[in-house]
Amino acid sequence: MKEDGQDGRGRQERADAVDREMAARLLPGSVVRALGRWWETNAAAYADGTPGAHTVRYTPGRWAQITPWPKVLAPTSADGDAAVSRAEVASAVADALQREAFREALVATYVWGKGKRGAPGGSGPATLHKILAFDGLDAVLAAAVTALREHGAPQAYAALKGQVPGLGPAFFTKFLYFTGPAVPPVHGVRPLILDRVLARRLRWMAAAVGRESRHDVDGSVAAWVWSDSNWTPHRYQVYLSFMHSAANQLAAGDSWPSGAAPDLLERALFNGAWEASG
Repeated sequence: MKEDGQDGRGRQERADAVDREMAARLLPGSVVRALGRWWETNAAAYADGTPGAHTVRYTPGRWAQITPWPKVLAPTSADGDAAVSRAEVASAVADALQREAFREALVATYVWGKGKRGAPGGSGPATLHKILAFDGLDAVLAAAVTALREHGAPQAYAALKGQVPGLGPAFFTKFLYFTGPAVPPVHGVRPLILDRVLARRLRWMAAAVGRESRHDVDGSVAAWVWSDSNWTPHRYQVYLSFMHSAANQLAAGDSWPSGAAPDLLERALFNGAWEASG
């Protein structure tokens, strides 16, 4: 079974057909133009062709109950806000994984992912505290890292999906994304972040392709496979394949940096380039 909750072979076949069409067409012209405008505005910030400079602000004091606390993050006793970049988190995760400090790596990626949304005692710190209290957490994270290294990103995704209460794909793909440079997969491409915002971007494109190709006239298949959460490992594989191919598509044009990393595209799609495309 490729997708969870399918109600018949016909819908899965239609989903596969839309996936093939998307893989052949990649980004539509309106999105390519919007991304080009995004790059014009953000080229100075990401001059190296990666989103490593992408910085997230957070409030350390709101995470006082969380341990272990990575050194890359400001002390939880600090007043006010602090900031941490993707590059800093990537470095911290690489260091933590060398020491098999899996929880520390997870905390760094989780706090970065939550940012200012982590209110005192709110869903961010409270959920992370429950995740860290799960007895099998270290074993699950270790198994995911091994799966990534020995098999690939979809297998690592499968090793995490549904294994830790409270840790869903929007956050464990952040863990995989930052783990990827430190533990590159032997097979396939490196993992990328997939969350609700990015799924909705893909849903919009899938719906448009479905209408044009007549495989999904009403958009119901696009809404099914690109739901807001709980994506299957197969869907994550489709996502990675599309994003890496779309990054190559952009790099071949004149409005995107040559050789830019696929995660720059992920950052651009999340960061509002979509609004410019209409």
